[in-house]
Amino acid sequence: MRASDLVPRVCLTLAHLNRVVFFVCDTVLWGKSIGLAPGINREKWHLWATRHYCCSLLLSLLRDLYEVSWRMEQAAQDRAVSEKSPSQEPPAYSVADEETEWLQSFLLLLFRSLWRHPPLLLDTVKNLGDILIPLDQLGIYKSNPGVIGLGGLVSSIAGIITTAWPHLRLKTP
Repeated sequence: MRASDLVPRVCLTLAHLNRVVFFVCDTVLWGKSIGLAPGINREKWHLWATRHYCCSLLLSLLRDLYEVSWRMEQAAQDRAVSEKSPSQEPPAYSVADEETEWLQSFLLLLFRSLWRHPPLLLDTVKNLGDILIPLDQLGIYKSNPGVIGLGGLVSSIAGIITTAWPHLRLKTP
Protein backbone atom coordinates (compact mmCIF):
# COMPACT_ATOMS: atom_id res chain seq x y z
CA MET A 1 0.00 0.00 0.00
CA ARG A 2 2.96 2.34 0.58
CA ALA A 3 4.57 1.77 -2.82
CA SER A 4 4.78 4.97 -4.82
CA ASP A 5 4.20 3.32 -8.19
CA LEU A 6 0.83 1.76 -9.06
CA VAL A 7 2.09 -1.53 -10.55
CA PRO A 8 4.18 -2.64 -7.54
CA ARG A 9 1.45 -1.46 -5.17
CA VAL A 10 -1.25 -3.54 -6.90
CA CYS A 11 1.00 -6.56 -7.40
CA LEU A 12 2.22 -6.60 -3.80
CA THR A 13 -1.26 -6.03 -2.34
CA LEU A 14 -2.79 -8.83 -4.40
CA ALA A 15 0.19 -11.10 -3.71
CA HIS A 16 -0.20 -10.57 0.04
CA LEU A 17 -3.96 -11.20 -0.13
CA ASN A 18 -3.36 -14.43 -2.04
CA ARG A 19 -0.76 -15.44 0.51
CA VAL A 20 -3.29 -14.85 3.33
CA VAL A 21 -5.81 -17.12 1.58
CA PHE A 22 -3.05 -19.70 1.09
CA PHE A 23 -2.26 -19.62 4.83
CA VAL A 24 -5.97 -20.02 5.69
CA CYS A 25 -6.21 -23.04 3.37
CA ASP A 26 -2.99 -24.44 4.80
CA THR A 27 -4.31 -24.02 8.35
CA VAL A 28 -7.52 -25.87 7.41
CA LEU A 29 -5.38 -28.67 5.95
CA TRP A 30 -3.34 -28.77 9.14
CA GLY A 31 -6.59 -29.03 11.16
CA LYS A 32 -7.62 -31.96 8.97
CA SER A 33 -4.27 -33.69 9.43
CA ILE A 34 -4.45 -33.59 13.24
CA GLY A 35 -8.12 -34.57 13.35
CA LEU A 36 -9.71 -31.22 14.25
CA ALA A 37 -11.67 -31.04 10.99
CA PRO A 38 -12.32 -34.59 9.76
CA GLY A 39 -15.06 -33.59 7.30
CA ILE A 40 -12.78 -31.39 5.19
CA ASN A 41 -12.15 -32.39 1.57
CA ARG A 42 -8.34 -32.50 1.56
CA GLU A 43 -7.94 -32.46 -2.24
CA LYS A 44 -10.18 -29.42 -2.69
CA TRP A 45 -8.44 -27.40 0.03
CA HIS A 46 -5.00 -28.45 -1.22
CA LEU A 47 -5.95 -27.30 -4.74
CA TRP A 48 -7.14 -23.94 -3.40
CA ALA A 49 -3.97 -23.51 -1.34
CA THR A 50 -1.78 -24.34 -4.33
CA ARG A 51 -3.68 -21.97 -6.63
CA HIS A 52 -3.40 -19.06 -4.21
CA TYR A 53 0.28 -19.78 -3.56
CA CYS A 54 0.91 -19.84 -7.31
CA CYS A 55 -1.01 -16.56 -7.80
CA SER A 56 0.98 -14.96 -5.00
CA LEU A 57 4.27 -16.02 -6.60
CA LEU A 58 3.17 -14.95 -10.09
CA LEU A 59 2.21 -11.51 -8.79
CA SER A 60 5.56 -11.24 -7.00
CA LEU A 61 7.33 -12.23 -10.22
CA LEU A 62 5.29 -9.64 -12.11
CA ARG A 63 6.46 -7.02 -9.63
CA ASP A 64 10.06 -8.23 -10.08
CA LEU A 65 9.68 -8.10 -13.86
CA TYR A 66 8.34 -4.56 -13.66
CA GLU A 67 11.25 -3.52 -11.44
CA VAL A 68 13.77 -5.24 -13.76
CA SER A 69 12.32 -3.50 -16.81
CA TRP A 70 12.45 -0.15 -15.01
CA ARG A 71 16.08 -0.76 -14.01
CA MET A 72 16.94 -1.81 -17.57
CA GLU A 73 15.32 1.32 -18.95
CA GLN A 74 17.34 3.47 -16.54
CA ALA A 75 20.56 1.66 -17.50
CA ALA A 76 19.80 2.06 -21.21
CA GLN A 77 19.21 5.78 -20.77
CA ASP A 78 22.44 6.14 -18.81
CA ARG A 79 24.28 4.21 -21.52
CA ALA A 80 22.78 6.36 -24.29
CA VAL A 81 23.87 9.52 -22.52
CA SER A 82 27.42 8.22 -22.05
CA GLU A 83 27.66 7.06 -25.69
CA LYS A 84 26.72 10.53 -26.97
CA SER A 85 29.91 11.98 -25.60
CA PRO A 86 31.99 13.51 -28.45
CA SER A 87 35.19 11.69 -27.51
CA GLN A 88 34.00 8.26 -28.65
CA GLU A 89 33.73 6.99 -32.19
CA PRO A 90 30.70 4.91 -33.20
CA PRO A 91 31.52 1.18 -33.34
CA ALA A 92 31.67 -0.55 -36.71
CA TYR A 93 29.06 -3.29 -37.29
CA SER A 94 28.84 -6.10 -39.77
CA VAL A 95 25.66 -7.72 -41.11
CA ALA A 96 26.21 -10.74 -38.84
CA ASP A 97 26.45 -8.47 -35.82
CA GLU A 98 23.10 -6.83 -36.60
CA GLU A 99 21.23 -10.14 -36.36
CA THR A 100 22.39 -10.94 -32.82
CA GLU A 101 23.07 -7.45 -31.56
CA TRP A 102 19.62 -6.92 -30.05
CA LEU A 103 19.73 -10.19 -28.10
CA GLN A 104 23.25 -9.58 -26.84
CA SER A 105 22.36 -6.01 -25.87
CA PHE A 106 19.22 -7.16 -24.08
CA LEU A 107 20.99 -9.93 -22.16
CA LEU A 108 23.89 -7.65 -21.22
CA LEU A 109 21.50 -4.95 -20.05
CA LEU A 110 19.51 -7.52 -18.05
CA PHE A 111 22.66 -8.93 -16.47
CA ARG A 112 24.01 -5.47 -15.58
CA SER A 113 20.67 -4.32 -14.16
CA LEU A 114 20.34 -7.35 -11.92
CA TRP A 115 24.02 -7.33 -10.94
CA ARG A 116 23.83 -3.69 -9.83
CA HIS A 117 20.74 -4.41 -7.69
CA PRO A 118 21.40 -7.56 -5.65
CA PRO A 119 18.11 -7.37 -3.68
CA LEU A 120 16.17 -7.49 -6.95
CA LEU A 121 18.32 -10.37 -8.21
CA LEU A 122 17.81 -12.37 -5.01
CA ASP A 123 14.05 -11.76 -4.92
CA THR A 124 13.67 -12.76 -8.58
CA VAL A 125 15.77 -15.91 -8.12
CA LYS A 126 13.82 -16.83 -4.97
CA ASN A 127 10.46 -16.41 -6.70
CA LEU A 128 11.58 -18.32 -9.80
CA GLY A 129 12.78 -21.20 -7.62
CA ASP A 130 9.54 -21.24 -5.64
CA ILE A 131 7.19 -21.12 -8.64
CA LEU A 132 8.26 -24.58 -9.81
CA ILE A 133 6.41 -26.32 -6.96
CA PRO A 134 2.86 -25.01 -7.54
CA LEU A 135 3.24 -25.17 -11.32
CA ASP A 136 4.08 -28.86 -11.00
CA GLN A 137 1.32 -29.57 -8.47
CA LEU A 138 -1.29 -27.83 -10.64
CA GLY A 139 -0.11 -29.72 -13.74
CA ILE A 140 0.72 -26.51 -15.60
CA TYR A 141 4.40 -27.36 -16.01
CA LYS A 142 5.34 -30.89 -15.09
CA SER A 143 8.89 -31.32 -13.95
CA ASN A 144 10.94 -33.99 -12.28
CA PRO A 145 11.62 -34.01 -8.53
CA GLY A 146 15.29 -33.12 -9.06
CA VAL A 147 14.46 -29.85 -10.81
CA ILE A 148 11.85 -28.98 -8.20
CA GLY A 149 14.33 -29.81 -5.42
CA LEU A 150 17.02 -27.69 -7.04
CA GLY A 151 14.57 -24.79 -7.38
CA GLY A 152 13.64 -25.17 -3.72
CA LEU A 153 17.29 -25.26 -2.70
CA VAL A 154 18.11 -22.13 -4.70
CA SER A 155 15.06 -20.37 -3.26
CA SER A 156 16.02 -21.39 0.28
CA ILE A 157 19.58 -20.15 -0.16
CA ALA A 158 18.29 -16.80 -1.50
CA GLY A 159 15.92 -16.58 1.47
CA ILE A 160 18.71 -17.38 3.93
CA ILE A 161 20.90 -14.70 2.38
CA THR A 162 18.18 -12.06 2.73
CA THR A 163 17.58 -13.12 6.32
CA ALA A 164 21.27 -13.07 7.24
CA TRP A 165 21.88 -9.75 5.49
CA PRO A 166 18.66 -7.68 5.71
CA HIS A 167 20.07 -4.93 3.50
CA LEU A 168 19.76 -7.45 0.62
CA ARG A 169 16.00 -7.74 1.09
CA LEU A 170 14.03 -6.07 -1.71
CA LYS A 171 12.40 -2.90 -0.40
CA THR A 172 9.23 -1.32 -1.72
CA PRO A 173 10.07 1.91 -3.55
